[in-house]
Amino acid sequence: MKAHKGLAMALLVLGLTVACSKGEATHPANAPAQAVPQPAPKEKEGTIPVGPGPQGTYTVAAQPAPGSCHYRQTADGQPLPDPNCTPGATNPKVTATNLADTICKSGYTASIRPNTSITNPEKAANIKSYDYTGDPRDAEYDHLISLELGGDPNDPRNIWVEPPSPGHQAGAGPNNPKDGVETKLHTLICNGKVALVDAQVAIATDWTTALAKVGFPNS
Repeated sequence: MKAHKGLAMALLVLGLTVACSKGEATHPANAPAQAVPQPAPKEKEGTIPVGPGPQGTYTVAAQPAPGSCHYRQTADGQPLPDPNCTPGATNPKVTATNLADTICKSGYTASIRPNTSITNPEKAANIKSYDYTGDPRDAEYDHLISLELGGDPNDPRNIWVEPPSPGHQAGAGPNNPKDGVETKLHTLICNGKVALVDAQVAIATDWTTALAKVGFPNS
């Protein structure tokens, strides 16, 4: 009898071994399948969204929901956008290797800029997104990362209604010191003194400190 039991046990072990060698499951038939855990995707620090780039024909882009965006201010009252609504977006056609043929080439930004039939209705909608209550003529519909710095032309993540700076006279039209910062950064990029991506990250983070962040506070 003991010999029979030993033989039976040996046959059982042999059967399991053969089943495993064929790839057959040895767990209970009704056991639920276990999903393989996947790590959460990670985004590199300082990464900016990439927009669709220049289009042959632009269409009016949908803006954030009314009242969903909130202005920020620097210590001296300069306006900054809501990073959730307006984090910036780059133009995929502009890279560090083709600057001479894109943003550093005369006429490039004019060739990719949407016309007012597109931007006027977008501005009107974005005014509601940000609950801007001032005179619309005093606010600039601004590319956070300007076209001359490789910003996307019509991605709503890259454009916001920028209020006038402190001390501005109502009705006098936009006064935008950010424009001067953009011009200086553009010159630094095209002179090979500042990397494209560094300028983009700096202007998208806080335009008032962008020059200092890339190492040229007095440019």
